[in-house]
Amino acid sequence: MKTAFIFSGQGAQYAGMGKDLYENFECVKEIFDKADSVLDFKVSEMCFGEDERLNETEFTQPALLTMSYAVYKLMSEKGLKADYVAGLSLGEYSAHTASGTMNFEDSVVLVRKRGKFMTEAVEKGKGAMCAVLNLDADKIQEACDEVSEIGRCMIANYNAPGQIVIAGDKEAVEKASEIVIEKGAKRAVMLNVSGPFHTSLLESAAEKLSVELEKISLGEMKTPVVTNLTAEVVEKVEDVKEILTKQVMSPVKWEQSVKKMLEMGVDTFVEMGPGKTLSSFVKKIAKDAGKDVSIYNVEDMKSLEKTLGGLGLNEK
Repeated sequence: MKTAFIFSGQGAQYAGMGKDLYENFECVKEIFDKADSVLDFKVSEMCFGEDERLNETEFTQPALLTMSYAVYKLMSEKGLKADYVAGLSLGEYSAHTASGTMNFEDSVVLVRKRGKFMTEAVEKGKGAMCAVLNLDADKIQEACDEVSEIGRCMIANYNAPGQIVIAGDKEAVEKASEIVIEKGAKRAVMLNVSGPFHTSLLESAAEKLSVELEKISLGEMKTPVVTNLTAEVVEKVEDVKEILTKQVMSPVKWEQSVKKMLEMGVDTFVEMGPGKTLSSFVKKIAKDAGKDVSIYNVEDMKSLEKTLGGLGLNEK
C-alpha cells in the first residue's frame, strides 16, 4: 500500500472548520495557536466564528493552510505516514509544510502575502473564472483562442475528467463560456472568486511572491512532493522557490498530478483539510484511469474516526 496525503485548495473553507478537532486534540490547538501568534489576526477566531473575511483570499489562504497542517499533525500523531504529498494550488504550500520543506510559521505568513498579491494583481471585477463541465480540453482551448480579440482567456485548472476551469479577462471568459456550450459542454459555471488565478494575468503576483520566497530558508524534503506545475515529483529543494513562483500564474495540473501518483503505485489517498472536493476529483481520475483506490478525508471528529477505522489505526 502506498499512501498520498492531499491538501485542500481555496474554496474549501467554511465557518467552524477545525473547531471540534481544536477542542479535542492538543496538537491541533498548538498549530492554531502558532498561527495566531505570527499573524496580525486570530486564525482560530476567524475559522470558528462567523467572520466574512474567511472568504477573502488573503485571509482564506492562511486559514486553510493552518487547518490542513493541523490535521496533518494530528494524523502523524496517530501513526499515519505518506509516501507522497500534493495539494491543489494553495494546498501545495500545505504539502511542502508537511514534507518539511518549509516550517509552518514561515509558510502561514507567506500564504497571507500570496493571497494579498493575488488579489492585487487584477483590479476587482476585471477578471473571471469559469468551470467547464464535460468537454475535451482541446475544444475548450479552441474556445479560448476564439475570444482572443476580446481579451485573454486560458485554461487555469485541469481538476478531473470532465472538469476544467478557464480564466482571464472577464468579457473574454464570459464569451468563452457561451462558446463551450455551443461546442458541447454540459455546463459552464462562473465561479465566485476575486481574480483570474493561475493565468498570466497574475504575473505581478508571481514577481512579488518571488521576492518573499527568497527570504525563506528551505529545509529537507522528507516526503516527495508532486507539484501542480509539472505534475511531477519535485527533484530538488533548490527548485521549490522557482516552482512556487511559476505555480501562481500557471495552470493547475491536478488531474495529471493524481495520475502520476497512481502510476507510482499510490492506492490510498487521504484528504487533509476542509471538504471533500479533492476526494471527488481523485475518485473520477482513478475511475478514468481504471484504478481501484481507497479515499479518505479528515476535517472533523466524525471523518477522523471513519478514516482511522478504515486505515486500521488504533485511537491514541
